[in-house]
Amino acid sequence: MASKRERPQVGHRVVGTITGVQGTCSWGHETGDKFELSGHDAAGLCGFFYHDIFPIITMLQFGGSYPAAWGDLDVVNVECTDRQNLVKMELRRLR
Repeated sequence: MASKRERPQVGHRVVGTITGVQGTCSWGHETGDKFELSGHDAAGLCGFFYHDIFPIITMLQFGGSYPAAWGDLDVVNVECTDRQNLVKMELRRLR
């Protein structure tokens, strides 16, 4: 099996940055944490959060976007489904 260092980059890079935590994240995420995410790699992100945002990650990775009228085509802001301990993250496509 190839190590992560040997794997080729597929599509665009997508970096997730935790922008806020209200309460206490049970997985331990904190504001400022960064993750290089892809359809192949959750990079240590909470599995529940990764599961919910997987379609958005792959959309950005492979060149898709929401309508331009919604804002920056390379940035999507997402939130964890735990409303009591809300974690917010910015997903940014690096071209």
